[in-house]
Amino acid sequence: MSTLEDSAEPRLDYVTCVSPAGTHRMAYWQWGDPANDRVLLCVHGLTRTGRDFDILARALAPHYRVVCPDVAGRGRSDWLIDPAHYAVPQYAADMLMLIARLRPARLDWVGTSMGGLIGLGLAGTLALSAGMRPQRGAWGLGDAPDVPLGRVVMNDIGPALNADGLGRIGDYVGQALRLDSFAQAVDYVRTVSAGFGPHDQAGWEALTRHVFNEQDGHWIKHYDLRIAQAFAPQSPAAVQAAEALLWGAWEHLPAEALILRGAQSDLLPREVARAMLERNPRARLVEFEGVGHAPTLRTADQVDAIRDFLFA
Repeated sequence: MSTLEDSAEPRLDYVTCVSPAGTHRMAYWQWGDPANDRVLLCVHGLTRTGRDFDILARALAPHYRVVCPDVAGRGRSDWLIDPAHYAVPQYAADMLMLIARLRPARLDWVGTSMGGLIGLGLAGTLALSAGMRPQRGAWGLGDAPDVPLGRVVMNDIGPALNADGLGRIGDYVGQALRLDSFAQAVDYVRTVSAGFGPHDQAGWEALTRHVFNEQDGHWIKHYDLRIAQAFAPQSPAAVQAAEALLWGAWEHLPAEALILRGAQSDLLPREVARAMLERNPRARLVEFEGVGHAPTLRTADQVDAIRDFLFA
């Protein structure tokens, strides 16, 4: 499997967001022309960071301003005051603050795992708000334009929440680690992220560099361990209600959608992917052999699948 490499580096910036407990800063990485109003927002998985998209961003930066946030509690972003807010509604609200700053004329979305659920949460919020918002035009004020959510890429995630796959991830999310070397951190990531598929040593090092942080000569996870609290068991009724909202958002996405699936994924079973195609006729599916959860979007075939979709 070939990979795409380049020496370009992104620009780091921050946006101030708010939760019911107070304010926090969300970091985001930007690639490409900062004046480009064609924006591709790339949102990472549960314990990852915006730097997961480096290779994809480099490939698409000539065409987009590619923006890759570190979701709250991860990477360079602040940790939330109350860990109860580590959930899709808060993350979607944070993305709205970021989008308001970016002011895109066109906004396309790539979401890996949790990032895909955030995209659906954002789509649902936008649709609900548009239906309930009073029309300002009747008062002579003019109506503000809606956020222009365009094409959406769902990377190995869907509206149905697979309990076994989530349980596997939840088993290691909250575990504190204090490793003696970066090499040990790389070995750990290679072990818990075997579903990423085959990568060479440089690839595994790149996948480790931004999710572990060196402190006092040791390497620790670069995220708030309290995000594991989101995996507390929920009632069947609560899960069913959440899935109904996600399916509704999926079925009513305003533009075309692409589903990427690792052929051995335990987070996006094949039957769920088929149901997604049936319930959204503007969606298409691409699968990658030898990959589970989730495709890292570092290989040429995975980047090409997204490029072909966005420019079809």
